[in-house]
Amino acid sequence: MKEMFHDREAVRNMLKENPKVYEFYNVVIPEEAGHLQHCTSIIYPGKVGKEYFMTKGHFHAVAGTAEIYVCLSGRGLLLMQAEDGQAEVLEMYPGSISYIPPYWAHRTVNTGDEPLVFFGVYRGDAGHNYGTIEKQGFSKLVFEEEGRPRVVDNPRYNSREGD
Repeated sequence: MKEMFHDREAVRNMLKENPKVYEFYNVVIPEEAGHLQHCTSIIYPGKVGKEYFMTKGHFHAVAGTAEIYVCLSGRGLLLMQAEDGQAEVLEMYPGSISYIPPYWAHRTVNTGDEPLVFFGVYRGDAGHNYGTIEKQGFSKLVFEEEGRPRVVDNPRYNSREGD
């Protein structure tokens, strides 16, 4: 996770405390077509510098996979991006249902002061591709500014467009 945050100095300072950023719980289901993987994620409140705690973010290994998130508690943002960097941002709040289209990466950000808890479901053989996000970053970042979340362009984003 340390490579995912923008402020490297704040990351070094945070590592001294080793806070829990998020947890992921799932039931072992066959990773095969026809099954539905499902999980519950908990992102704890907090920031690295001014950047809110978040998940790593990923595409699916089977790129044509959609996913559904149901927010159970807390507040946050769902960042989504296509391979060319096009981005969408959805608000997450208790009872909200978010649709992540096929071929889109996704990352969830806790912008509140309590744990953000959500349930996700996706096809059984979808797998996860974390490597693309680790390599190129996410096109958007979420910082606290004047006590509120602000979505900004990531100056370190390296789009694969044109490769």
